[in-house]
Amino acid sequence: MNTNHVQDRNMQMNGRDDLKRPLLEPPDSISITIPEPVDKKRTVKFRIGNIKCASCVVSIESVLGELKGVESVSVSPIQGHAAIEYVPKLINANTIKEAIEDAGFPVNELSEQEIAVCRLRIKGMACTSCSESLERALRLLDGVKTAVVGLALEEAKVHFDPNVTDTDRIIEAVEDAGFGADLISSGNEANKVHLKLEGVLSVEAMNTIRSYLESTVGVNHVEMDLEENKVAVSYDPDLTGPRSLIKVIQEVGRGSYNASLYIPPRQRETEQQHEINMYRGQFLLSCLFSVPVFIFSMVLPMLPPLGNWLEYKIYNVFTVGLLLRWILCTPVQFIVGRRFYTGSYHALRRKSANMDVLVAMGTNAAYFYSVYIAIKALTSDTFEGQDFFETSAMLISFILLGKYLEVVAKGKTSDALAKLTDLAPDTAHLLTLDDDGDVISEVIGGTMNENGCLLVKATHVGSETALSQIVQLVEAAQLARAPVQKIADQISRFFVPAIVLVALITWLGWLIPGVLGIYPKQWIPKGMDKFELALQFGISVLVVACPCALGLATPTAVMVATGKGASLGVLIKGGNALEKAHKVKAIVFDKTGTLTVGKPEVVSVMLFSSMSMEEFCDVAIAAEANSEHPIAKAFLEHARKLRQKIESNNQHLTEARDFEVHPGTGVSGKVGDKMVLVGNKRLMQSYNVTVGPDIESYISENEQLARTCVLVAIDGEVAGAFAVTDPVKPEAQHVISYLRSMGISSIMVTGDNWATAAAIAKEVGIEHVFAETDPVGKADRIKEFQMKGLTVAMVGDGINDSPALVAADVGMAIGAGTDVAIEAADVVLIKSNLEDVVTAIDLSRKTIARIWLNYVWALGYNILGVPVAAGLLYPFTGIRLPPWLAGACMAASSLSVVCSSLLLQSYRKPLVIKDRKGQACCSKST
Repeated sequence: MNTNHVQDRNMQMNGRDDLKRPLLEPPDSISITIPEPVDKKRTVKFRIGNIKCASCVVSIESVLGELKGVESVSVSPIQGHAAIEYVPKLINANTIKEAIEDAGFPVNELSEQEIAVCRLRIKGMACTSCSESLERALRLLDGVKTAVVGLALEEAKVHFDPNVTDTDRIIEAVEDAGFGADLISSGNEANKVHLKLEGVLSVEAMNTIRSYLESTVGVNHVEMDLEENKVAVSYDPDLTGPRSLIKVIQEVGRGSYNASLYIPPRQRETEQQHEINMYRGQFLLSCLFSVPVFIFSMVLPMLPPLGNWLEYKIYNVFTVGLLLRWILCTPVQFIVGRRFYTGSYHALRRKSANMDVLVAMGTNAAYFYSVYIAIKALTSDTFEGQDFFETSAMLISFILLGKYLEVVAKGKTSDALAKLTDLAPDTAHLLTLDDDGDVISEVIGGTMNENGCLLVKATHVGSETALSQIVQLVEAAQLARAPVQKIADQISRFFVPAIVLVALITWLGWLIPGVLGIYPKQWIPKGMDKFELALQFGISVLVVACPCALGLATPTAVMVATGKGASLGVLIKGGNALEKAHKVKAIVFDKTGTLTVGKPEVVSVMLFSSMSMEEFCDVAIAAEANSEHPIAKAFLEHARKLRQKIESNNQHLTEARDFEVHPGTGVSGKVGDKMVLVGNKRLMQSYNVTVGPDIESYISENEQLARTCVLVAIDGEVAGAFAVTDPVKPEAQHVISYLRSMGISSIMVTGDNWATAAAIAKEVGIEHVFAETDPVGKADRIKEFQMKGLTVAMVGDGINDSPALVAADVGMAIGAGTDVAIEAADVVLIKSNLEDVVTAIDLSRKTIARIWLNYVWALGYNILGVPVAAGLLYPFTGIRLPPWLAGACMAASSLSVVCSSLLLQSYRKPLVIKDRKGQACCSKST
């Protein structure tokens, strides 16, 4: 086979040959050929019933073949499976499904459907009822599998079938529900590059670049910003990359165009700042009108003769002051306060009620009653009445002030996440290496270094870096809902209707006794009548109640806690993990890599047969070569060094066949014609291999020194053994001691032998030990503890720990462990420091305590505020809560809850290891 030909074909498949030749014709050419953009295709799979013969298949294929947009059809008559390739721009999966059913073949189910994910920024949510109603609206949308809406994060995460719906329809559903929506990410946009274009001076040139990029192999989507000369490209990293895309743009312009990586501003921060500016602008605009209203109604009338001109009668008893208050209040009510009308309309259309409904009802009652007073003053020369224009205007102003302060405070809840994102460098210098690994390009180092040269190999880039993964985990955690949030969700369902009913009862409760003369007339303030007093009490009840504070109590605390935890090296995967962690009463520790350093070293090798050390090393190396266990890796390293010392010309080693891993005991395999076992005594016993007295003595001596002994048996006889030591982590003893002071018992469950496990446990202070336990046995032990009523956490680092991590109430994975363990865990200890176990438990306790304190603030405020606003204290103390002051109190309640959550930003680790030698200090956690 021609090797060069194969290489050329591979380069064509990867799209790299296009980069080697100019993309435009030579200068003497008079035309440019713009490639047509390739329509993206998608495949949907159906299971079809009633297929009886080949003619049925032909019928289905012919029906689908007539549909515009269907590219190919493949139907299996035996299994009844159909795979249809189609162009989503021209047809969707539902239309294809209906066409099959119209032909008389039922589509029983869809199999192996692709699930896409999109994240949306949601605008206009005021309280928990908003997020709940939006979730319901999204879940009712055809094709949506799950939808989660975060109130504090102001985001929605939607899993959907791209064959049925798309992001445009999802956004449309959000807007139909009365909220604004912006797309943050769609599908798998993990690999997306933003480029800033230079030298591109016309729209035609931009369109040319778009066409070439869209036709490039591996490019999925291209977004152009014609005004800013920017382009965003989503691509398949297996087929192309940022440098290739930049090269395409450069070749389009034959050297006159250039492109550089561009890091767009974080959308969340930009939109938060926009929201802050919006509320600040609305508040200042309302103050422009409401402050004069307040002065004309509350200040000047109390300063005669300065306010006497306000009492000048224009017509009948219609005064200058009343006219000015009416004129100034109207823009506040209908222009500045328009958002409350819009929010109320959409909420009521969704058959729900939120804060906007309460504010709109209260301000409308005050405003339109005041309009009634003004009309009566115009038409009567004897009418006496008090208008509430200042109530309406001041109420809206105070609510907007509260919302402004609230969004400022909420922006601070994601500060920790923003700081994590800021750790990513803007640029890096690319080095070109030759075959020997030497630098051949003339580049200046990108890292400031005092002495010497520092080269860093980028093993992962972009969204695949550890930092990006951490940020994604934290964002997902902040969107996840804690079980304690159910309290607010349940209350919010009946909160607003209940408040409306209480306000109505309050109004009637004051109006009817007043009309009947049950309470004394001196209770009625000067300038008011019975109706106006009752109306003020009713309005105060409407606007003092605050469902927002309840809705913010949990998510703001979770946002701050997960962000703070990430900055301290503790990744908590959501509110559920956070809530369960605070209940933990027992922690199960794995030994190797968790309590120990996880880097075993071979300290002795002993032969128990006539086999030479060279042959023993060869056989053991071959048997252990495919094992991922740390002890196996330690022996391989030691045996290879020993083998090289014995014989410099290291011959080719035979590879083991029939290799098998025995979890918790060892490995087996055939090396040549020899059956080889490498593992502990339990593995030997399972294969009926005799362990003699001299071997038992060797094992016992080493186990007393906290060493692990591994036996090597060849053809049914123990040929030799080696002892491995794995030092205990210096902080382990302090961590176990501190956990004991927190009322948490520590347990060791390990696959290692009893003697070694007992020695390690004694060294770190663990009293309960379970040794020689396989991975399934670890999970069973945890279930036994759970049956005793204990909430159990598991701390581990390896694949063998995954079943136990899943079985535990809270799984904690060491950051340096395997990907499988990290995926299975609820909490990831990024720095692999054991003291972070204490941090995770303590932070969860502080967070749950803060959430309950938030609920005390929110519920306590409503429980106390509503009766005071209803005038319960007025007959006894004369204390009355005017509507504008009630509105200010309502705004303050939400702000107090957010600020309470922000106090978690000052959290400190309760246990800090000063150095890796084990010296520790305890700090009082804030």
